[in-house]
Amino acid sequence: MSKAHTTLIALTESAYLGRECKNLQHKTCPIGFKPRSKKIPPNALGRAILGLVDSRVTLTQQEQLIAQTIASKADALLEDLILHVGTKTGGFNEQGIEHTRELLTSRLVALGAKHTQVDPDPKPEWLLGGKPGGYMPTTSICERLNGARSGRVLIAGHMDTVHDPASDFNKLTISDDGKTALGPGCVDMKGGLVIAVAALEALEECGVSANWTFSLNADEETGTYHSAQALRDQAKLHDFGLALEPAMPGGELVVERMGAGQFMIETFGKSAHVGRAFTDGISAVTKLGECLVAVGGMPDPQRGRILNIGPLKGGPVTNGVPDHAQAWGNVRFPDQTIADEIATMLDALNTSGDTLPGVKVHRSFNRPAKPLIPATESLALQARAVAEGLGQKLPFAKTGGVCDGNILQQAGLPTIDTLGVRGGGLHTPDEWIEIPSLVERCQLLAILIARLSAGGSES
Repeated sequence: MSKAHTTLIALTESAYLGRECKNLQHKTCPIGFKPRSKKIPPNALGRAILGLVDSRVTLTQQEQLIAQTIASKADALLEDLILHVGTKTGGFNEQGIEHTRELLTSRLVALGAKHTQVDPDPKPEWLLGGKPGGYMPTTSICERLNGARSGRVLIAGHMDTVHDPASDFNKLTISDDGKTALGPGCVDMKGGLVIAVAALEALEECGVSANWTFSLNADEETGTYHSAQALRDQAKLHDFGLALEPAMPGGELVVERMGAGQFMIETFGKSAHVGRAFTDGISAVTKLGECLVAVGGMPDPQRGRILNIGPLKGGPVTNGVPDHAQAWGNVRFPDQTIADEIATMLDALNTSGDTLPGVKVHRSFNRPAKPLIPATESLALQARAVAEGLGQKLPFAKTGGVCDGNILQQAGLPTIDTLGVRGGGLHTPDEWIEIPSLVERCQLLAILIARLSAGGSES
């Protein structure tokens, strides 16, 4: 081991005498924690904290300070998460969304950011949940780029969740051992929002003049229709994109995603009384059933061509031939070629003119595929280097899920998008968070922003 590394270990051992960690033997402790076991020799502490088993992995003294500062705020991070999980932002709950916006943007403005709100674009009325004249949230853009022309980091977060604001699942419940907690949106993505704001505050506290913009939308869970253009516009003004989606179950960083879209099949017939004039009627439901069978033959999972239909709507009564029916579906695709195949297959269901029964297909493939490109791989490797410097592991993965990272990368911004906290049970009443990941992922995010930013610390 070099003299420089020996010195760094000594500095670390003298500086980090904070909270205890039970898992140091497994190299999962964030900086700022000390081992519970007295059997671990001092040098092993330094190596485990700094990840110096591989002599190529180092943190600067400033980065050590950043990590220590964040570790000292573990309790504050948890308290902030309790606050945000208890604020209901699902179901386009205007009161909860606007309260969350104020809580977050006021802290970003205090860091010197300029806050502007971008008006929402409308979304197709045929989509599920589309309510003309209803609440459409703006997109908050909090910019603090310091006039930089390089090293500009766009942090993307969403305030909305999938959870019904009227549900009894409405607060953070911490486990008896304090290691995990259950709560609506605790990982997707209230935990990510909490650590991101705390990371920027820690950088400021440590004297790191990072160059960043924080975007906050509230329609990610319903397709980002209102905010997609705002994100595309910001992508063109930045050099790196970091989205705060939760990590994969094993803590993996997603580097490749499928694309996704929505469709609705609408069928038309002729109504008639079932008993008196059945033969005069033309059933829209029967025609819809034929379309469903056709769609059932379209998927080719081996090639990544995926179609699924969920909600159905038919006639209002059983003794009347239905003249209108609808089915809503979702598609996934690994690239534009497969997306075009799906579009062609769905469009072939359409009928022309006033022919009955009639079929009209509506579709919107608004989340493009996010393949692994060299610039994104380079960004992911930089994140991994930070993780290893913190004694963490950061394996890579790919997923069929989509997020705003898909939109940012298509707009030309290299983006990694699972820098949020660890946990599981997304979109269910069992959504949970691994509480230590609040500190660990906050440290990772802060130091990565510092390295990427032109005004940040040395890498």
